[in-house]
Amino acid sequence: MIKVFGHIAPDTDSTGSPIIWAWYLNEIRQTPAKAVLQGEPNTEAAWMLERWGLDKPEIITDVAAGEQCVIVDTNNPAELPASINEAEVIEIIDHHMLAGGVKTRTPINITIRPLACTATIMHDLIGEDLAKAPEGVKGAMLTCILSDTLEFRSPTTTPHDREVAEKIARELGIIISEYAAEMFAAKSDVSVFSEEELLRMDSKEFEIDGRKLRISVLETTAPQVLLDRKQALMDAMPGVAESDGADEVILFIIDILKEEATLLVPNDAVKEIAEKSFDVTVNGDSIVLPGVMSRKKQIIPVLAV
Repeated sequence: MIKVFGHIAPDTDSTGSPIIWAWYLNEIRQTPAKAVLQGEPNTEAAWMLERWGLDKPEIITDVAAGEQCVIVDTNNPAELPASINEAEVIEIIDHHMLAGGVKTRTPINITIRPLACTATIMHDLIGEDLAKAPEGVKGAMLTCILSDTLEFRSPTTTPHDREVAEKIARELGIIISEYAAEMFAAKSDVSVFSEEELLRMDSKEFEIDGRKLRISVLETTAPQVLLDRKQALMDAMPGVAESDGADEVILFIIDILKEEATLLVPNDAVKEIAEKSFDVTVNGDSIVLPGVMSRKKQIIPVLAV
């Protein structure tokens, strides 16, 4: 049985894409497969599962030696099970930069394309067979694309992402603006999460000039709810950094509607990173960055320490 999974702290794409590809392997390629997750899905992803009547995939903590795996929505070993290089990775489907470090036993299929969402790539790979997919699979695909593009607001959005989303929405009878509003409302409901959980909810580890940074983003239509917890979030950062082996935790609160980010500045080290990276002067414990919405395209490429 092939396990299909995405990165740790699964967002909508890393929850939906394993479901999509497991369906394709099972029903089209006639190859036994199951979608699994590396942690609890975030609130938007959980909403997607309920909205489309999809079972929540099993949560795994590692993979076994020799176990067949398909990796989706990441290729970064820091976001994969500890034993990934002992497993048998047979395919990678992703839309992030090539990180390196995943070792395979044999040559494999690797598809990495400069699109906004893994589900868009899967749409193209599945091709005409997508007509056989149940509504839940198509609904997951639409949700993934709208999530990763922030309803086409993100600079990572390509015309093809939009074309695919609009086509699927027509097939499902979905009005995108109304559907996305429901999605983002679910994404913005973070009341049950601790500060530590929020800092890890949508977070990736990067090493820049020898410094290990945990770069976290929280996308929301209600930024004030998070900003009201600003001090508590900053107080939690040192403990999260120490526990996760990072030098700093850097948090961007993304206002989906205003299309801007607020970067929290808990100390002089983050202040220096902010000023070097974004050519700003920081006064106080936060700085608003107009137009910044994408970690992949607007944050990571410019980070300087």
